[in-house]
Amino acid sequence: MKQILLSSVLTLTLLSTGCSVDFAASGPPSFNDYWFSGKAELSRYELQQARYGQMRDGESVLIFVTEDFLPDKQVKADSSNRALTGAWPVLKLNSTKKFSTGLYPYSMMTSTFTPLELDKHPHTLKTTTSVQEWCGQTFLQLNLADENYRVRGYSYFETEGDQDYLLPRSWLEEEVWTRVRLAPDSLPTGKFTMIPGGMQSRLRHRDPAGEPAEGALAGDNGGLRSYTVNYPESGRSLTIYFETAFPHRIEGWKETYRDGGRELTTTAKRTHSERLPYWNLNGNDDTHWREKLGLD
Repeated sequence: MKQILLSSVLTLTLLSTGCSVDFAASGPPSFNDYWFSGKAELSRYELQQARYGQMRDGESVLIFVTEDFLPDKQVKADSSNRALTGAWPVLKLNSTKKFSTGLYPYSMMTSTFTPLELDKHPHTLKTTTSVQEWCGQTFLQLNLADENYRVRGYSYFETEGDQDYLLPRSWLEEEVWTRVRLAPDSLPTGKFTMIPGGMQSRLRHRDPAGEPAEGALAGDNGGLRSYTVNYPESGRSLTIYFETAFPHRIEGWKETYRDGGRELTTTAKRTHSERLPYWNLNGNDDTHWREKLGLD
């Protein structure tokens, strides 16, 4: 873990570039060369998503990028003057899923903001999840507030409605994905409490809450490792497969639970990856990148 954490004393040169911040820092060159190059990592996955008791074809995209984040306001810093703003470097993950259920489509996205300096700031600061489908839309946000996570949710379902409450601080399922990239050996193992991911909470119409969980981190198997978290009470499990070697790129995942009265397994397999400053590739001439990433 210590080999990939940034040192507590950082010499920073900050340059804002669209959605990311490109800065040089003391620390292992491989880590900095990869994550502080002014590019994001974009990976496309072939998705088989369980919904309404059937499997649906779809695609998922994971977008990892570093940026400066204000720990008090919990938003991306506009200024590149880190010494003035007090911003923390974070690894941001934007995770998207798109699939259709018969006639109508689903579009889902979760954003996760995890500090890079896990030795100093060991807890993910914020997650947001939004779901759009033809019946309506929902939004869920968790913010770290001292010893709690503040949960705010907005939904068109009567039983969910508008929510605003506190949960005791514990592991977040979203944090598993960013820790796989930053420090896989720091993933929780054994028994602990974890708050399931926002996408799962919305799909299963469950209010976010800590659940008993069990985690297991497997060793190298043909260049890949895996991390599994089981929720014994709800009968759900999630396994993420990732490269053993840095930068620990995620190869795929599987998620098993009861959906529509049946136990089904959602799966995703990586098909494409690119490292790009995507925020600059917004012209009509840049659409060829979508084909290169295998995007519909």
